[in-house]
Amino acid sequence: ARWAAVPGMERTTVLITGCSSGIGLGLAARLAADATRRFQVYATMRDLAKGERLLQRLGGHCPDTLEVLQLDVTDPCSLAAAAQRVQGQRLDVLVCNAGVGLMGPLETCSDQAMKTLFDVNLFGAVRTIQAFLPAMKSRRAGRIIVSSSIGGLQGLPFNAVYCASKFAVEGLCESLAIVLRPFNIHLTLVECGPVHTSFQANLQRPDPEGSEMR
Repeated sequence: ARWAAVPGMERTTVLITGCSSGIGLGLAARLAADATRRFQVYATMRDLAKGERLLQRLGGHCPDTLEVLQLDVTDPCSLAAAAQRVQGQRLDVLVCNAGVGLMGPLETCSDQAMKTLFDVNLFGAVRTIQAFLPAMKSRRAGRIIVSSSIGGLQGLPFNAVYCASKFAVEGLCESLAIVLRPFNIHLTLVECGPVHTSFQANLQRPDPEGSEMR
């Protein structure tokens, strides 16, 4: 049975990018369905039509602990709109999870494919943090969680460009973590190993433009 929320207890507000599948979808569903209703979840994705997957995971209905928002981490206007939507809320946790993969011999990777990958994996995380960080700084509180990869710790065969993007994410987060401490903002970097999601299948594609953001 669902537990009732503790009277007077404020929910922890969480915004997650890349919730159309994989880790983002699973995390959003888990938090939104929390038995004690401790979390208010903003699950974001580039294509809202894919939100049906999240609703299916929740039994076909949308609880009042969940709101699905359109957000494309490559589009500053989309990020600004999402930030405006949650402006009246106290955003406690920001999860930068959107990402794409690119696998194959380096000589087969096109310039456009590599630019797209960096635009999502690195600059998408940068834009997302930029959009929500000012409010956290003004409150002097918050947590930012960034999905990286073991590919950010060591190179992997046929994943040169993908690993390069994740190495860049590691440098970004390690640098940011230091300067955010005085604002009581904690940054956590999650270096995931292989996870059985559609992201792994998409990683096989030679061009991330056709792949699905996790």
